[in-house]
Amino acid sequence: MEDKKSRPGPRPGGRSALVQAAVHRAVRDIQAQGDAQQLTIPVIAGRAGVTPSTIYRRWGTLAELLSDVAVENLRPDRDPEEHGSFRADLIAWIEQYIEEVSSVPGRNMLRTVLAVDKPQNRVQCTTYTLEQVEIIRQRALTRGESVPEGDAILDRLVAPLIYRLLFASEQPDRARIETLVDALLVDG
Repeated sequence: MEDKKSRPGPRPGGRSALVQAAVHRAVRDIQAQGDAQQLTIPVIAGRAGVTPSTIYRRWGTLAELLSDVAVENLRPDRDPEEHGSFRADLIAWIEQYIEEVSSVPGRNMLRTVLAVDKPQNRVQCTTYTLEQVEIIRQRALTRGESVPEGDAILDRLVAPLIYRLLFASEQPDRARIETLVDALLVDG
């Protein structure tokens, strides 16, 4: 018998993408209603117009499905704002990012993503973050500014702030953010 984790994932587009979209929409609709008891695979399947076995085959468990939906909800809906300099762009972006993920829904999404052993979901969250950072970096490079690499920004700015958010339960203030950004710019 083939191990579910060793099989390749579904192909993008086509019927698989339609099923995923319908199932994700059903989960978001049920979550929006606030009735956690309705958040079951049979109810989700009924709303999505698929069989429960389709969900079990694709996601395995409710926790894995919820993790996938959380990752999709963590996708940025717009590019970072431009404020004229790398420092200003980065500070504005990270403040907004921290504000969003420190909200009750944001923390819940992070916990949901981390609750299952699904590395590709964590990788996707990292990809979303690096895409935003790269937009900021490219703008600064176009202006002729010297900027650190994306991984350095992730490691020295994003990671410490998320760690504090998740494990110290504190929302980093502007002073902490500016201190981290300035240290990143000095050390590059």
